[in-house]
Amino acid sequence: MFYLLVRFVLRPLVFVVFRPTVVGRENVPLTGPVILASNHLSFIDSIGIPLVAPRRVAYLAKAEYWRGTGFSGWVSRTLFTALGALPVERQDHRAAQAALDTAMGLLRSGGAFGIYPEGTRSRDGRLARGKTGVAWLALTADCPVVPVAVIGTDRVQPIGARWPRPHKVSVTFGEPLTFPEHRGQASSNRARREVTDRVMESIAALSGQERAGWGAKPDAA
Repeated sequence: MFYLLVRFVLRPLVFVVFRPTVVGRENVPLTGPVILASNHLSFIDSIGIPLVAPRRVAYLAKAEYWRGTGFSGWVSRTLFTALGALPVERQDHRAAQAALDTAMGLLRSGGAFGIYPEGTRSRDGRLARGKTGVAWLALTADCPVVPVAVIGTDRVQPIGARWPRPHKVSVTFGEPLTFPEHRGQASSNRARREVTDRVMESIAALSGQERAGWGAKPDAA
């Protein structure tokens, strides 16, 4: 109920202030487990994508967002709780695996999970090579991945900006990707790398971003 109330209040506000262009909402399955894999330009992405998606989408969020003080801390806690964000610690490798396990629990319950395969937001507007956690989730849960491209959110809230500012943005949901040829191969580094690269190729095609570091050594995390 809290989620519906916040969505009812915030969604019209988002459309008035940021005038988002939303394409491909019909590509997001309305039921069953699904991963929404997006590029990442701004903190605002984790708010904007769930508000324009046709179903509830949960993202992992730093536990610090629940620990803030004062009015801004209250706003952060209320917003992320209402949007269904999942708090996680992000200090070490064990925490990273715990985050993936949290996401897997959501997928196994039939939910929609949002992830940024780059691992962090872009600081220069380019698209980094994806980490393979997205593939591990997709192959372990045996669920589709919908590639997502956001454009303009870095203008809404640039790095270092405390509050968002009006600017037109777009969100494009691509056609779902499935990987039957790699079913049951979540433990294979090669399979995870191939699936991740395919997801990132789709995101790049939707966003039009320049690529950065795609020739680097594969990350098997």
